Amino acid sequence: MTVYRRIERFANPQSSKTPVQKEPDPNLGHDFIPAARYTSRDHARLEWDRLWSKVWLMGAPTCDLAESGDYVVTEIGTESIVLTRDERGELNAFYNVCSHRGNQVAYGRSGNTATFRCSYHLWEYNLRGELLNVPDPETFPQGAPCQRLSIKKLPVAEWGGIVWFSLNPEVEPLTDYLGMIPEHLDPYHFEKMALVNDVTVEWECNWKTSVDAFNEAYHVAGTHPQLMSWLEDYDVQIDCYDKHSRYLIPFATPSTHVSDPKITDGLKGYCAMYGFDFSDFDGPAPEVRRALQKHIRKNAAAMGYDFSELNDDQLSDDYHYMIFPNITLNIHCNAMMLFRQRPHESDPNKMYFDLQNYVMVPDGQPRPPRPEHRRFKHGEESLGEVLDQDASNLPMVQRGMNSAGFRGLWISNQELRIRHFHKTLDDYLYRDSIRWAR
Repeated sequence: MTVYRRIERFANPQSSKTPVQKEPDPNLGHDFIPAARYTSRDHARLEWDRLWSKVWLMGAPTCDLAESGDYVVTEIGTESIVLTRDERGELNAFYNVCSHRGNQVAYGRSGNTATFRCSYHLWEYNLRGELLNVPDPETFPQGAPCQRLSIKKLPVAEWGGIVWFSLNPEVEPLTDYLGMIPEHLDPYHFEKMALVNDVTVEWECNWKTSVDAFNEAYHVAGTHPQLMSWLEDYDVQIDCYDKHSRYLIPFATPSTHVSDPKITDGLKGYCAMYGFDFSDFDGPAPEVRRALQKHIRKNAAAMGYDFSELNDDQLSDDYHYMIFPNITLNIHCNAMMLFRQRPHESDPNKMYFDLQNYVMVPDGQPRPPRPEHRRFKHGEESLGEVLDQDASNLPMVQRGMNSAGFRGLWISNQELRIRHFHKTLDDYLYRDSIRWAR
């Protein structure tokens, strides 16, 4: 067995408001995870009935609903949902459907309006989905009471620069659903970050195939070998909580898989993003990470940042969180990359991958303009080298999932978050019934 060197962790932990302690690994068994849950239409229907219609879901960045009259249309499965900021400054969520004959009432992806008017028969609704006007009401012998015919409202809340909604009218409060997430992530001050990239890609894989891909670092050596000179892929701390999970990935250091670590262009390139000058450094590659942390801590104020609530590791590393069921966050001290994985409305072998990049706006600097949302299918545009590598695997994985020769997922300890994700999924899908064996 290869002996790996250990990564030094948690310098200056007392400065961190984000808990850093290692959680005990849950005992979730070791059996196959069935392949059918990635391919079966019956399983996809079960997910819709017991998962997607029950949990809190990401709706839109708060910046898209900053002003009165702002609205965003978001989709999950077959449902189209309208999110608004009304004239009172309050957030609202309701189905995008006219109570008359089922036409949609909000068109396009976003905008600003005083009311929503159905293009079919001109029924008109306010920013809360309340019916305001029915043309020719005298022709409805049964009446057309506005209160009865207002659009069904949905729970809505805000956290972390995101507006959340739920299809479940009896869903628990968002703070209860998120659990430990705000305590862990509020120190990053997402409200100071600006959206700089917004993309939706249709991928030919199940949504869980994508979630799994970003829930482990075991694939780095095979899929992203160019990263191994400047990030750790083996000595990674994994923490599983009630619903959610994380791993802490050391950056600016060679992988412990690398037997003779060198200072490479990749390592220099990562450090250059923080203004680190290698002409003032004469140590070996494994010592770069601590030197970079000291550099960032020393120069943060001059760069317009306040990192006083973060520990030193958070200055260099990727604190990688998964908010169940479908939000992946790659979090750095001055940036965040967010993935949202959504199921296809009819085909369990397809999904929608939403990519959003955020950057911290330095103190005193203006926020950049909101980027235009782009939408395309896999292969039509690039997502960047690393994500293109991930995306290239997924259609092949999905085809393999459909093979009669595939027994199911055989999971290592490095992939513990995948097993925890499926355990949490089972908690919703099967509740009081017998689950698949783990």
